Amino acid sequence: MSIPIAVTIAGSDSSGGAGIQADLKTFAALNVYGASVITALTAQNTREVRAIHDPPPSFVLIQLETVFADLAIRSVKTGMLSQPEVIVTVAEFLRKHATIPLVVDPVMVSKSEATLLVDEAIDVLKRQLIPLATVITPNIPEAAILLDTTVDDIERRRGTVCQQLFELGSKAVVLKGGHGEGPLSEDLFYDGQSVTSLPAPRITTTNTHGTGCTFASAIAAHLAYGKPPLPAVRGAKEYITGAIAAAQALKVGHGHGPVQHFFQQERRSSY
Repeated sequence: MSIPIAVTIAGSDSSGGAGIQADLKTFAALNVYGASVITALTAQNTREVRAIHDPPPSFVLIQLETVFADLAIRSVKTGMLSQPEVIVTVAEFLRKHATIPLVVDPVMVSKSEATLLVDEAIDVLKRQLIPLATVITPNIPEAAILLDTTVDDIERRRGTVCQQLFELGSKAVVLKGGHGEGPLSEDLFYDGQSVTSLPAPRITTTNTHGTGCTFASAIAAHLAYGKPPLPAVRGAKEYITGAIAAAQALKVGHGHGPVQHFFQQERRSSY
């Protein structure tokens, strides 16, 4: 059996901790061959995003057509899609490949609180891309934006929020709990049938750059192996928890450092 192939459609992070770079590291760590379609170039490090350059939608389309024309794509993950025109381009293309599992990470704000999605793109994301998704992975602030409410409201009624997010059209929802408080970081999975709690110990660390990208890519990696959504999300949750727990040893940058994508390989090599 040949190696499964997943493609990430997202922005580039010049510091290597998030975006395309985090996605490809995650794919590699989980033994999936990663391809990429770059939707934005960022000048950023662990402390700030200094600039964003958006390639024209026509070039994004050429990347998509070229990758899909040659590679047997088994899953797709989308990340930073900052412009409405790019979202429309990606959605129109992916409609032609509707049988391929799609993970949509609705990236809106960076860890350094830089805006990565223009306001006009939010409604386009909801109408054009989310209905195509196998799984969407909003955190609490992103869920508040998608549902036009407050973070406090999301935190008060997380179970019903999952149902509202599901009504946007995806086949399943993961409402991430990393922005919450308490000893557990509890994600909630909802597929239209029931809410499943996915708890893990909350790890105190500043090395959380790229956690959302990494988690969504890990889901896509498991989907590329043919797993159903809930087992794929469970596997991704286990992976991101380990990557965060091992991150402190990296000592990269002076802000929000990256997670340790290759903690499993490092663990094996230490024996």
